[in-house]
Amino acid sequence: MPGIKHIIVGTAGHIDHGKTALVKALTGIDADRLEEEKRRGITIDLGFAHMQLTPQLRLGFVDVPGHERFVKNMLAGVGGIDMVLFVVAADESIKPQTREHFEICRLLGIPRGVIALTKSDLVDQDILELVRLEVEELAAGSFLEGAPLVPVSAITGAGLDDLRAALATVAGAVPPRKAEGHFRLPIDRVFSVKGFGTVVTGTLISGSAGAGQEVEVYPARRRLRVRGVQVHGESAAHATAGQRTALNLADIEPHELARGDVLSEPGRFAPVRQVDCRLHLLPSAKPLKHRVPVHFHSGTAEIEANVHLFDRKSMAPGTSACVRLLLRHPALLLPGDRFIIRMFSPVITIGGGTVLDIGERKYGRREEPAARLEALERGDAAGRVAILVAEAQWGIDVAGLVARTGLTETEVADVAQALLPATPRLVPALVPAPGTVLPVAASGQGQSRDRKGAVQPGGGWYVNPERFAAMKAEIAGILRDFHKAQPLLAGMPKADLAASMNPRNPPPFLLDALLGAPEIAVDGETVRMRGHRVVLKDDEEKARGAIERAFEEAGLEAPPVNDVLTRSGVEGARARTLMQILLKERKLVRAGADLVFHHTALDGLRGMLAAHKGERFSVPAFKEWTGVSRKYAIPLLEFLDREHVTRREGDQRVVI
Repeated sequence: MPGIKHIIVGTAGHIDHGKTALVKALTGIDADRLEEEKRRGITIDLGFAHMQLTPQLRLGFVDVPGHERFVKNMLAGVGGIDMVLFVVAADESIKPQTREHFEICRLLGIPRGVIALTKSDLVDQDILELVRLEVEELAAGSFLEGAPLVPVSAITGAGLDDLRAALATVAGAVPPRKAEGHFRLPIDRVFSVKGFGTVVTGTLISGSAGAGQEVEVYPARRRLRVRGVQVHGESAAHATAGQRTALNLADIEPHELARGDVLSEPGRFAPVRQVDCRLHLLPSAKPLKHRVPVHFHSGTAEIEANVHLFDRKSMAPGTSACVRLLLRHPALLLPGDRFIIRMFSPVITIGGGTVLDIGERKYGRREEPAARLEALERGDAAGRVAILVAEAQWGIDVAGLVARTGLTETEVADVAQALLPATPRLVPALVPAPGTVLPVAASGQGQSRDRKGAVQPGGGWYVNPERFAAMKAEIAGILRDFHKAQPLLAGMPKADLAASMNPRNPPPFLLDALLGAPEIAVDGETVRMRGHRVVLKDDEEKARGAIERAFEEAGLEAPPVNDVLTRSGVEGARARTLMQILLKERKLVRAGADLVFHHTALDGLRGMLAAHKGERFSVPAFKEWTGVSRKYAIPLLEFLDREHVTRREGDQRVVI
């Protein structure tokens, strides 16, 4: 509905403290959807409800389990929430899962919330005040410090109006999610609806989705089509960030999807199996050892992982560090995503943090991973982009920066523009397309590969200026060394130059940009320093003349190449180079592996054949016209076919 703000509220708190009953009292919806939940009286899996709090504000509730055995289901629900409804029962006060849920919310960076003291009708005022003090002590110094604290009873209805007012106040301060960002929907439920097929639900954390849209399921990388959309149980043309969303998907069965999968834009991102992070270890945790296995929770996914500590053997409780997490299964993660880790035994929450980089970078012995990750962490978008560009060996295009950062194309373009001034930002500013890359494809097309697998630019290509200057200097050095070693050659083949660089073979468009330097000349596929000229010594000049005369005097009965070179008067290597010069100058023409003619002989042959244009002729007729033996006639005719002077038709040929 246009003009309505959608806010996702997650419940948190100990088992049997009245979360589900409170949500039902507020919304009229029973979030316990499983028969086992109703039979046992506890929430096992995620439940969902919604309410129109004001004409401009709609709340979606994610009711999460409180029992410690079901905390992993709770973690699947809190990743996409905007605020928390933190529930503490007045007759029991703070319990173990109260603290664990509180720590999870804090580690996930949930910025705000409302505290409800449920079952307030079961205690007197003194007990209620004591519980209030205990809760305020727990919240001190956290995101819940100073949050509205409302005594309430789901049975009598006491305090519900005050709670609604508190929810409206806090929800009003929630900034809108990025509807213009990349579409991402972590799946928390998969089921089938008769007559519709497969349906998935989740909290849309960014972007939007509409009927007919193509999406991709990660990590399986399967493309699907959205048949229909529901928002809070009602059909809608599209869903936007911050809404509880159900998508009806075509061409897939429910068993082919699972909680933890993510729907996103086709071809935009890539699943990863390792992430570099900032990890905060809870004070209540035990020391965390290098390579220890953990349960990794992010979005709706739960994956086994190992913690790799970069610069220490163990991590002390209550500290934070930059670490690498190696995931057993790939997942769609982006920088800025929050996560929780839990121990294997006992299965308790021990920490959490933020993803800093998904590039799966290999660190050298002399590198300091923590320093690099801290620079990424403290940098703004421009600083992070500058670091990634500086690290890219050949530079990186807009599509690559989008995939590494999660920024939109527009944001990347704005960041690049901000980096163009000479003022350094962590690393020197980016060099824009003019002078560093060839004209680029239209913005938004992304990186692609041509039929031979070569990377093509899409939307703009950026190179760190120091790296670009170093590549130009490297090319100049390669060419100077080549000219010194091969002074008789006009230049170096472009393919050989690319293969000589370290590392080899930059993308062709980048090589062309590098060869645009004023001191470098490009003649077709040959590259040279602009000042290089071939200067022959006296004996080389004589040998060159001897080689040319030998072929010129032979006419169409060309002599063996090795015989000519042997009689040239210089050693074999120089003789071959001199012949290459003559071939490049087109004074000699190679018609076969060991068949070379002087250009005057071939010019005369072309002239003779021009008088027979349109005529059909046989090999014997050609021998008669030219006076050559079959040894030369067949190779010459094959050469003329390739040059489109003649065309073979069966046993005869036609002069074109």
